[in-house]
Amino acid sequence: MRLRSVPLGAAVFCLVAILAALTASVSSFAALRPSTIPDWLQRHVGDGEGQISQIVLERARALYQKKVSGGSVSNPCYFAMDATRPGDLGNSVLGQRYYIICEAKQIFRAVSSGHGGGRNLKGVADFSNGRRCAKNFGNAMDSELTAGGAYLTAETKTSFKGYYRVGAENAAFVRTFVQFDGEGETANARQRVIGGHPAAILKGLCMRKNPQSSYADHDGFVPYGKLVNYAGGRSNGCTSWSPADAEQIIPLVKNSPTTLYIYPESRDIAAVARAKAAGQALSSAGPYWNASCLKEIGTPKFWPKKMLEPIIAQYKKDHPAPPPQPVPMCKD
Repeated sequence: MRLRSVPLGAAVFCLVAILAALTASVSSFAALRPSTIPDWLQRHVGDGEGQISQIVLERARALYQKKVSGGSVSNPCYFAMDATRPGDLGNSVLGQRYYIICEAKQIFRAVSSGHGGGRNLKGVADFSNGRRCAKNFGNAMDSELTAGGAYLTAETKTSFKGYYRVGAENAAFVRTFVQFDGEGETANARQRVIGGHPAAILKGLCMRKNPQSSYADHDGFVPYGKLVNYAGGRSNGCTSWSPADAEQIIPLVKNSPTTLYIYPESRDIAAVARAKAAGQALSSAGPYWNASCLKEIGTPKFWPKKMLEPIIAQYKKDHPAPPPQPVPMCKD
């Protein structure tokens, strides 16, 4: 059998065409792959305390890079939160599960953050969470649950809450709230008034005459209370930071929106629930959940708004709230 000779020019043309096709394929494949995590940041990846789990970082980076490429974000920093990790480690030690990442300056910080406490509608539905670990997640109105997924930070609003005692002096307590905008399952974040703020509140409010105060009402009264730091507690579904951490975080996003990715989403919760039902151990190749909290909560659950909102609405109808009462006058 004789082989047919091929003109040199035609052979070269075919070779160039093949190389071009291979180059295009490699380029297309590379475009689909997530960008490589830099070495300095990779050193913070892991499931230990103060580290960020691989899947949480990958999704947070992908969201940030997408929004930067689309022009909606130019902030050099972005945020992530792993709500499967414990929030309270005991002995007044808080779990580090909220992450501040500024890649240009090679900054990585892990701080504490509260999770949604949920609610226990007695005799109807219990979707409450303990202080340490969150079992229940959801995006229903009035559920007070954390909803995982993609968020953008939006406007900030600072409001006066009242006065509290600092030694022999009175100090004004003003708290800043950072509104979040979501997408997909978190699209109702603004409707739910979901955002970030310091984990501090005034309790035991009473009204006292103080017409000299710039915050006084038209009758010259202002509220007074006791300042309570609940950084080790739960929230109404918002992201709450310790007051000290909030002083660092809020200026980063004021007038400069950025992304926040909260893990887990409903698909992650469903995957973990399926693995648990099948008796499968979670592995690095499968669905992720913090091992300590998973052992404590059993099987996590996502409560979708289409299922939970009618239940909450009916409960409110059956158990109407008492009429609001005026803040009492201070006795001293």
